[in-house]
Amino acid sequence: MHTREEQLAAFGRLLDIMDDLREKCPWDRKQTFDSLRQNTIEETFELATAISRHDMNEISKELGDVLLHVVFYAKMGSEDKWNFSGSSGEDEPRDSFDMADVCNRLCDKLIFRHPHVYGEAAAQNAEEVSHLWEQVKLKEKGGNKTVLGGIPDSLPSLVKAYRIQDKVANVGFDWEKREDVWEKVKEEIAEFEAELRNTPADLSSAKIGGSDIEAEFGDLLFSLINAARLYKIRPDNALERTNLKFIKRFNYIESKAKEQGHELKDMTLAEMDALWNEAKTNE
Repeated sequence: MHTREEQLAAFGRLLDIMDDLREKCPWDRKQTFDSLRQNTIEETFELATAISRHDMNEISKELGDVLLHVVFYAKMGSEDKWNFSGSSGEDEPRDSFDMADVCNRLCDKLIFRHPHVYGEAAAQNAEEVSHLWEQVKLKEKGGNKTVLGGIPDSLPSLVKAYRIQDKVANVGFDWEKREDVWEKVKEEIAEFEAELRNTPADLSSAKIGGSDIEAEFGDLLFSLINAARLYKIRPDNALERTNLKFIKRFNYIESKAKEQGHELKDMTLAEMDALWNEAKTNE
């Protein structure tokens, strides 16, 4: 591993390169906060994929890509112009900042949110720390004014549901016993099934979007995500593991079908199911 001095030198090198690119590269010079936004989202998902695959080399690479965006935004924030799409060159810069501001604000926030490390508060385990965080955030200058106020609107729905439930649990809005959640799950399944019985058999003729059937299915998913939280399971990670497993098994079916000279569309479900079971056996 590198020394702290080597790490700081590497970060300084990155800042110098960013200065050069912003000045000398036509593409980098053209970018704004808005134009980079989608790229940042994609890079974050690529990092998440590398993490789910436990690929340390890819994690290191993707972290670099995410860090590049942090440095890029900080560089734009330090410039004497308003770096948003649609703004004119004459727009006055507002609330400018540079990398030092980003780092110092983060450091100040970390110190403020860890009174059990830098202050007099006590927390003996991760759960106590989580409860403490929610109380501290409500007191933080410029921080969340409500318990759910800090949840980004743009979070994927699965992750957002987990964060909502986690935050309210940290202020005491939770099941007394985690086993109680299964009665809620059963209740939501029953309500969804009841709604299905009132839905036309031909779903193509039913209005699904915005309907009661969609609402009931949302309630069912929400209750399952709540159960996952109570049993220390990250539902997004669990679902991604299943996604990757399904892709691997279905690729096996497709590969074997080609070896046998078959097209998937011409195979029976029983034939495909037999290959599916082969894939499971080979894992």
